[in-house]
Amino acid sequence: MHRRILVLAAVSAPLVLPQAARAGGLAALSNADATRGLRTALETGALAAVRLLGVPDGFLGNPKVRIPLPSALQDAGKLLRAMGRGSQLDELEVAINRAAESAVPLAKNLLVNAVRNMSVTDAKNILAGGDTSVTEFFAGKTREPLSGQFLPVVKKATSRVGLAAKYDRVAGRAAGFGLVRQEDASIDHYVTRKALDGLYLVIGEEEKKIRRDPVGTGSSILSRVFGAIR
Repeated sequence: MHRRILVLAAVSAPLVLPQAARAGGLAALSNADATRGLRTALETGALAAVRLLGVPDGFLGNPKVRIPLPSALQDAGKLLRAMGRGSQLDELEVAINRAAESAVPLAKNLLVNAVRNMSVTDAKNILAGGDTSVTEFFAGKTREPLSGQFLPVVKKATSRVGLAAKYDRVAGRAAGFGLVRQEDASIDHYVTRKALDGLYLVIGEEEKKIRRDPVGTGSSILSRVFGAIR
């Protein structure tokens, strides 16, 4: 908490630091440097997340973001497997994760633009926020447009699996009775939502790594800014 207060002071205008901080590394930082350091950290983290997730097994091989079958299908899974349709379930689970892996590279430009257009107020909210502040920033700036970009890619991948269309028909009816969440009534919307959740989660994790080891990034501005608040 003490660290966040110091960094928040560094991006405030005008710059007012506690007396104790003036004697430390933060005293040498300008508002511009502090904000630029955060922007660099977020952009670096976003690009790293895209590289990690936008490849084969980026989702499927990562337990933290692997997309499970919708809960309605999980509940029916035992019966379907008993009917000899287990391979279809497995095929669909692979397909939805491959769909997410295919869609993630489309996020690169929007994520970078969100960071580069970040305001001082955005920076202060991130620095003063909790562990989910980075996720909230990216979700607030990019979730809606990225959903529109991801959906056609996801739809193309899931349409190859016959069980997906059957799920949509059954889940659509169930949603009308309140038995399935409306946002999960379509397999494509479900996968798109989960893909973005995973992307934002990994961006947040990558940003935390940068804060812990700014020198390891090889970036002088990151080393200077985050090294000053360690």
